[in-house]
Amino acid sequence: MTVTVNTVSAEGFRHSVDIDEHELFADVPTSAGGEGSAPEPHDYFDAALGACKALTLKLYAKKKDIPLTGVTVEVKRDNSEELKGQYALHVKLTLKGVLTDAQRDELHRVADRCPIHKLMTTTDVSIETHLSEGAFSQ
Repeated sequence: MTVTVNTVSAEGFRHSVDIDEHELFADVPTSAGGEGSAPEPHDYFDAALGACKALTLKLYAKKKDIPLTGVTVEVKRDNSEELKGQYALHVKLTLKGVLTDAQRDELHRVADRCPIHKLMTTTDVSIETHLSEGAFSQ
């Protein structure tokens, strides 16, 4: 899997984000000089956590025959201290279906073990950025 990000126009900040056969867009908010025409990168970071928790819960429930019919995950960010190295995500789970208290507790524990949650909280991620030697264009 490769993610490719390309500038849409030389004047603005809007970019296309191609992930395999899927196309998304990213922009910066109008307060930062963008058009606000698409989510900003922080939004995708936060959304990755919410989507992972929802998908993990649905997969787990199906595997364990737990009658979970749906999940709503709300992720709210507090990035007020980001420049000091603190980035807080507050997650609210709504589990749908006729579930026992024990099943709800089990699913709550499973949600915190989703791969993105673990990646964000326990993994040392390294990033190497290389400058392409491709053709120069104006």
